[in-house]
Amino acid sequence: MLQTSIKKRVIGVNISLYTTTYAIVDIRGNIIAQDSFPTQDHPSINEFITFLSYRLMQIIEANGGYETIRSVGVGVLSGNFVKGCIEHSPCLPWKGEIPLATLLRDRLGLAVAVGNNAHVRALGEHVFGRAHGMSNFVVITLGPGLGSCTFTNGRPHLGHDGFAGEVGHMCINPNGRKCGCGSLGCLEAYCAENGIMLTAKKLMEQSNKPSLMRDCPDLTPKKIQDFCEQGDEMAIDVYRRTGEILGFGMSFYASIVNPEAFIFTGGISLAGHWLFDPARKVFEENVFHNLRGRVKFLMSTLTDIERNVLGASALAWEVSEYSLFK
Repeated sequence: MLQTSIKKRVIGVNISLYTTTYAIVDIRGNIIAQDSFPTQDHPSINEFITFLSYRLMQIIEANGGYETIRSVGVGVLSGNFVKGCIEHSPCLPWKGEIPLATLLRDRLGLAVAVGNNAHVRALGEHVFGRAHGMSNFVVITLGPGLGSCTFTNGRPHLGHDGFAGEVGHMCINPNGRKCGCGSLGCLEAYCAENGIMLTAKKLMEQSNKPSLMRDCPDLTPKKIQDFCEQGDEMAIDVYRRTGEILGFGMSFYASIVNPEAFIFTGGISLAGHWLFDPARKVFEENVFHNLRGRVKFLMSTLTDIERNVLGASALAWEVSEYSLFK
């Protein structure tokens, strides 16, 4: 029988450390409806799955019903597209291997695809953002963790088991800081949120130099950035050191994958030139000489919510359709 109609909507879900956002997205990338809730309100994975499923059912029923929805895409920290699981996340409260795609499919009766949040952001940038029209690029996410996804010849490179792109856990100092993953000297331990805060703490301990950071009771990377704008030398030094390490790590990455561009996303990337001027300098000093001056450093122009839910919706279109509501 000739199929005369297709379902033209999917669900995009982004599970971050702090917030879970979900949206109905149509085939043209229009966000039809959107909502969110705090991730950490649900420390039990069973409770989280139950609550997320309930909220998804609500938004589906309020916006056309199940017969309009083709599938669900989920971006999550430590997500594995190949297995459909969250695997041993060092950041999320749920530990071990969690079969997220299966759990949601059983609750919702819809096909579910799960991907690493960096993979999903890269999809969002490729279809809707700065990477539109590019075939070979890397999206780097700088936030609570440091994630990445490489596109090669227009497709994401996920690796044999789905773990490709864990550049945040590339060792840049064998005797360095302990990372949340348990290893020493990971890039993430220096360039993600906790790493930046530790750099600030160490600089304040090692010097008596005055700094606005000393009198800030709830210091964050964003406030350190604000202090940079006010000319605080120690705050500027925090981002200079962070940028130099980031640039060093990116020089190795680029020498291996030869991207057209690095596209940076996440809250830390908003530090702008305080971070990327030193990063670019060290990158050019250390990258393979044939690549010098050829790899772009770009900032994403999408908001985090746009990129995350649109990327998750792009992921949803890649899973084979399955629905109990045809």
